[in-house]
Amino acid sequence: MYDTSEFKKGLRVEIEQVPYTMLEVEFVKPGKGQAFTRVKLKNMLTGLTLDRTYKSGEKLNPADIVDVEMQFLYATDDIYHFMNNQNYEQFEIPKNKLDEAWRFLIDNMPVTITLYNGLPVGVNLPNFSILTIVECSPAVKGDTVTNASKLATLQTGATLQVPLFVEQGDKIKVDTRTGAYVERAKS
Repeated sequence: MYDTSEFKKGLRVEIEQVPYTMLEVEFVKPGKGQAFTRVKLKNMLTGLTLDRTYKSGEKLNPADIVDVEMQFLYATDDIYHFMNNQNYEQFEIPKNKLDEAWRFLIDNMPVTITLYNGLPVGVNLPNFSILTIVECSPAVKGDTVTNASKLATLQTGATLQVPLFVEQGDKIKVDTRTGAYVERAKS
């Protein structure tokens, strides 16, 4: 059981048989009355957030959450297939459960899958991914405004803004947390 004094950002708890992760935690000690903790929670199954207030001394159960290292195998339609490298067990996760992670998944990429009671509820990617640009417009001569950019389509089907000097066929490094271009990848 977690006491309110142990609440912190990222803590995973279970409320009414549903796993939540704490997004924000604020301890409040008013001039009068009992101290309390304001918490913003994200439902790990649906992605919805809620705000709760807990009096000092209240307790919450830890969620039955396990992070497992897996490998992304392939995608068919809107289903993404992952494999646990330890026991070769495979998981299928629908695209809508991946949030924005699908944009940067490439075959054989190592990922961390969050399991709740043995069912996948989240995917954590490495911080950076090397992706190939499959389509982008050529740079226009004279278009040299500072930090000018153009839209590029990646091998995964995702689009993002890249600098003008990047061309079709180039490999680029992308920050998977923000979805932003970082640099041209070294060959």
